[in-house]
Amino acid sequence: MDRYVVFGNPIAHSKSPVLHRLFAEQTGQAMQYDTLLAPLDDFTGCATAFFTQGRGANVTVPFKEQAYRFAHQLSARALRAGAVNTLSKLADGRVLGDNTDGAGLVRDLTVNAGFSLKGKRILILGAGGAVRGALEPILAQGPASVTIANRTVEKAEQLAELFSDLGPVAASGFDWLREPVDLIINATSASLAGEVPPIASSLIEPGNTLCYDMMYGKEPTPFCAWATEHRAGQVMDGLGMLAEQAAEAFYLWRGVRPDTAPALVQLRRLLAL
Repeated sequence: MDRYVVFGNPIAHSKSPVLHRLFAEQTGQAMQYDTLLAPLDDFTGCATAFFTQGRGANVTVPFKEQAYRFAHQLSARALRAGAVNTLSKLADGRVLGDNTDGAGLVRDLTVNAGFSLKGKRILILGAGGAVRGALEPILAQGPASVTIANRTVEKAEQLAELFSDLGPVAASGFDWLREPVDLIINATSASLAGEVPPIASSLIEPGNTLCYDMMYGKEPTPFCAWATEHRAGQVMDGLGMLAEQAAEAFYLWRGVRPDTAPALVQLRRLLAL
């Protein structure tokens, strides 16, 4: 049976096995999917050993940059992202590195939430790997503007420059912004610390602005709670992005696109336990 894993450290918390087992069942694919705790100092050795038999893998923190270096070939979106979250063994034995994170985010917004990004004013909070992975798919949708806001403005400026050939991208500090936008994406880790990035509530146009947190949890994240309090038009956490990036990886491996709706229901149920 074809073997797949998710590499990470720590990895016990991963929802990937639940998702991929549901997808396999739904699409009638015979495959095995497990977690694999890779040593922090030897991802390459661990991945090399797995791919002697294995067909594909997902990669999570802290190995996405190492997976980028491990892959023999990279997709265009992985090159742009500078990180890999999906590895796939090709017919000739070489390993292809791809990044489905940004595609998962865009699909969650455009398909699941029915929110078109075309002509929209978009604000992205944070300038780390998650943002770098999301910029190309977001800009491909033709937004009016994308502003990257970060505590360290230089990091935001570097990203804006890196992607300026794909569309209108600008950099900003958190406290420079006042005018309302159509979409705010929180890609900072503030929610993990129970905090909200220091931005003005005037960025939310009540009843219109969609606020999206890449984090998720049992309870609404601090950012989602803040957005609800300031009457955002729609508030979403990152569970849909998790399901959609997994579905995109599954499609790459198996050539079948699973339906994420039942998987999302199951994930919400598991989170509530």
